[in-house]
Amino acid sequence: MFIYVVKAGDSLFSIANKYQVSMDSIRAINNLTTDNLVVGQDLLIPTNIYIVQPGDSLYTISQMSFVSIEKIRLFNGLHSDVLMIGTRLYLPPRTKYSAENLSYITPSTPDRNTRLIERYAPINTFLGIFEYHVLEDGSLSTLDDQQMIQTARENRVAPLVVITNLSSTGFDPELTKQVLGSTEIRNRVINNIYQLVKNKNYAGVNIDFEQVPEELRDLYTGFLHTLRARLSPEGYYTSVAVPPKTNDNIPWLRGYDYGGIGASVDFVFLMAYDFHEASSPPGPVAPITEVRKTIQFALQHMNRNKIILGVPRYGYDWTMDNGNAVSARAVSVDEAVENAMAAQVPISYSTEYQQPFYQYWDINGQRHIVWYEDSRARAEKLELVVEYRLKGAGEWQLGLQFAQSAVLFEEFFNTKKVL
Repeated sequence: MFIYVVKAGDSLFSIANKYQVSMDSIRAINNLTTDNLVVGQDLLIPTNIYIVQPGDSLYTISQMSFVSIEKIRLFNGLHSDVLMIGTRLYLPPRTKYSAENLSYITPSTPDRNTRLIERYAPINTFLGIFEYHVLEDGSLSTLDDQQMIQTARENRVAPLVVITNLSSTGFDPELTKQVLGSTEIRNRVINNIYQLVKNKNYAGVNIDFEQVPEELRDLYTGFLHTLRARLSPEGYYTSVAVPPKTNDNIPWLRGYDYGGIGASVDFVFLMAYDFHEASSPPGPVAPITEVRKTIQFALQHMNRNKIILGVPRYGYDWTMDNGNAVSARAVSVDEAVENAMAAQVPISYSTEYQQPFYQYWDINGQRHIVWYEDSRARAEKLELVVEYRLKGAGEWQLGLQFAQSAVLFEEFFNTKKVL
């Protein structure tokens, strides 16, 4: 398999003909609902035979297939880097990396929940069911989750209950202060989480407290440590989602002690995305430069076997006015591509950030800028998991359509099961 980027004049027919694969196979692996293409669109080509095209080199073929130049040379008996147009090169399979992956799901209809869990079960060890949130008195909200828990277990995926500090205003630092600042309430939360995990047949918990204030840094770490001490004796997992940090000097992230958190839980989901988001100016959502720095910083404070790299299944569409972003909305990867097709605008790609982007004008004459994730960006991040020998990777969230991502997870990883 390799990644092909659509060029001017390409059609689905011409691409299929060029690489001698069926149009249906390209449609299926990329979940294409139309044969229309747009320049810059990325396509997975499902074949292990690459037919050399004008302008190709071993380097470009290696980049497209994520197979090393040395391996291509070895398996094809090449004694020279000179390639003849039309030469058929065998692309050997990757050596798969053994990983434990965690992705999130938000409840939808029972049928859709089942489809998503079954579809992504082969590439996930854990499933974070989003979400319960803590209340001011230490009780937990409710969720209709029994069917999802059962479906996950039937498909050998360990369900984790996600607990957040969300309130009616969003992630709530004041709520976090109230809950963690009281020994009585904090212990009540821990007991309620234990009872929830036990009574509903969860495999463990995933804590997603966001915007934790700096003054609660030690209290938050202590809360996680005590929670794990309660759950671990009965074999339940304690995990946590943490925002990305590249250093300890970012004021709004000082509430997260990477070292203390890493020592207090079984594993960490590193939310390596939203470097640009709805309230920021346009830019790459998960630039490879910052993702790499985040991993490197995390590795200074916790064991690599505890880190699951979180990757996005979305991007943002910013509406612009006189050069300023006036609003933004999240779009799934598939939606971002479909919008570029509808507007018939080319998709560009930042090699610095390893993320695609484009701009278009809507029917009201307003300019939009879109940055998102694609298969090239996803493959680069999965390569980081292998390079740094992390525990695994995982996605936010499975309901956002990104058909190619699961294919790449299966290409890169041998996903371990704990059930």
